[in-house]
Amino acid sequence: MTLAPLSGLLAVAALVVLSGCEGSTSAASGGPSGAPPPLEVHVLEVRPERVPIVLEAVARTEGSREVEVRARVSGILEEQLFREGETIRAGAPMYRIERAPFEIALAQARAVLAQEQARLERARIEAARAKALVGDRAISQREYDDAASSQRTASAAVQLAQARVREAELNLSYTAVNAPISGITGRALRSQGSLVQAGTESSLLTTVTRADPIWVRFALSESEYLRLREAGDEAEKVRVALPGGAVYERPGRLNFTGSTIDAKLGTVQLRAEFANPSLQLLPGQFVKALVQVGTREAFLVPQSAVQQSERGRFVWVVDPSNRVEQRFVQTDGWHGGDWIVREGLNAGDRVAIDQLLRLRPGASVEPRTAAASGEPTPAAPGVSQGASAPGAPHADAQH
Repeated sequence: MTLAPLSGLLAVAALVVLSGCEGSTSAASGGPSGAPPPLEVHVLEVRPERVPIVLEAVARTEGSREVEVRARVSGILEEQLFREGETIRAGAPMYRIERAPFEIALAQARAVLAQEQARLERARIEAARAKALVGDRAISQREYDDAASSQRTASAAVQLAQARVREAELNLSYTAVNAPISGITGRALRSQGSLVQAGTESSLLTTVTRADPIWVRFALSESEYLRLREAGDEAEKVRVALPGGAVYERPGRLNFTGSTIDAKLGTVQLRAEFANPSLQLLPGQFVKALVQVGTREAFLVPQSAVQQSERGRFVWVVDPSNRVEQRFVQTDGWHGGDWIVREGLNAGDRVAIDQLLRLRPGASVEPRTAAASGEPTPAAPGVSQGASAPGAPHADAQH
C-alpha cells in the first residue's frame, strides 16, 4: 500500500535532477546550440604603400689601399718599431735594417768619387797645356787629341762615381723601412734578427691596409645589373647589412662598375666605397650589399602575421562577415620589420596579427583594430602603419 506513492516521488525527483543538469550544460556551452563565443583577434587593415626595390648580394670588404711592406736591401732586421694590428701614419718608422755594411759601402763610394775627381782635375790641366803647345806647334795634333780624350774619360768616370755614391746613399736610406701609407698594420712576417734578401719572398715584412674609406666588392646577375642601369642616379647609394643583421649607418656609393659579364657566372662585378672612421668594417669581412633601384607599390604586413606551410606563405584575412580565411601571398623580402607582399592581398583587407595558432578556416572572430586596442601585439614596431621609423635600418631584398 505504501510502495506506490514512494515510487512516484522517486520518479519526480529524478526528472527534476535531470532537468537541472541539462540547464547547467546549456549555460556552460554559451547557448542552446553549444557554439563557442567568437575569438577576439587584432587585425591590421592593409593599404598599398611605396616601398623600395632593393637588390641584395653577398659582398666582401677590402681596403681602399693594400700595400705590401718589403725590404729593399738585404740585411739583418735589427728593430721592429710598430705594434701589429694598430693604425699607423704614412712615413712612420716600422723596421730598421743593419746600417753598418751600407755606411761602409757609402764611404767607399765617396772615396772612389774623390779619386776620380782628382784624375779629372789632372786631365783638365794636361788638356789645357796641350792646347797651348799645339798652338805653338810644340806637340803634334795627335798628342793634343789624346789629352782631350783623357779629360772626357775622366769626366765620365766622375759621373759614374757620383752615381755610385747616390746609389750607396739610397741603399743606406732603405735600411729605415717606413710606412708607405696610413692604415692598419698587418702581422709581422719576419722577426728581429732575421736575414732578409731583397727581391725574394723573404723581403715581405708585413702589410698596411687603408680601411677608411673601405671598399665593398660584390656582383649582380645580368638581369639585376640591367635594373641597376635603368635606375640611373637613383642607384648610386648602397647600404651594407652586417653579419648580425644590423645595417651599417653610413651609406656608400658605387665607385666601380664592370664593363664585361663573367662568362662562367653570368655576373657583373661592382664596388662601393664607404666612409669608415670608426673602423667598424674590417677588410676581408663578409657582408650583404643592398642596392636600391627604385620604388613600387606593395602591402606591408608584420612579420609575425605571415606564416609558412607546404604550399607557401599565407596570412589570415577576416572577411566582412567576420570569418577568417587562409590567403596565400607572394612576398619580396623585408622592409624594416614587415614583409613586403606583392600578390595575394587587396586594399582594405583585414589581416589578423595575433591568435594565429587558434584560427581555422571559416572560424568566426571578433576583430579589433591593432591601433585602437591599446595593447601590445607581437608584431614589429610600426605595424599600425606597416613601415619602419624614419632612419631605421632596412634589410629588404628584391629577388
